[in-house]
Amino acid sequence: MSELAKAKLTNLFATPLLAHLWSDAAELNDDLRTRILAYESDNPGERKTNVGGWHSEAGQLEFCGDAGRRLIRHMYEMADEATRRVLAECGQPSRPMRWTLHAWVNVNRSGALNRVHTHPGATWSGTYYVDTGDPEAESGTPIHLFDPCQGRANTFLPPLVATSVLQRPEPGLMILFPSYLPHMVFAHRGSRPRISIAFNMRKEPFP
Repeated sequence: MSELAKAKLTNLFATPLLAHLWSDAAELNDDLRTRILAYESDNPGERKTNVGGWHSEAGQLEFCGDAGRRLIRHMYEMADEATRRVLAECGQPSRPMRWTLHAWVNVNRSGALNRVHTHPGATWSGTYYVDTGDPEAESGTPIHLFDPCQGRANTFLPPLVATSVLQRPEPGLMILFPSYLPHMVFAHRGSRPRISIAFNMRKEPFP
């Protein structure tokens, strides 16, 4: 047996992704969809990473009423749980975190997309899906997540892990990932508007 047979191989630098389908999604999404589309019709929105879609101002989803406030609570719960798990993986005890949250709505109709981007100045970034915009969830327009170390894509043999991942939307699904993770949304082809709510959670004090 070769001496190197006892050598230890370790794959480094994992990126956490937390995904959860909220049990109250059906109740929340009916109200959210109605309020979002009504608000969109009276507001021009902003131009950020969106190409052809509608992007609301960032805030606390005030125009979404009780459903928005309930969803905001879910966002805080998600950030606390993801942070607890990451600290546990590092052997550190869980501790209370103080967060600053900003959330906004994206409405993508046919042909609309979001360019590749990250969210500097935040700790966690996330997305909640109100409507996939397509009657069949498996054909909904996914979010495309990229390996933050793109050098691995063209300097190693072969890549140890996928250099990008597609996450399919599902009504009620919330995903959370580090804000440095590059991501984009391809052009939507569904028959209805694709409605998602993006958010940033910034640990205070930052970083």
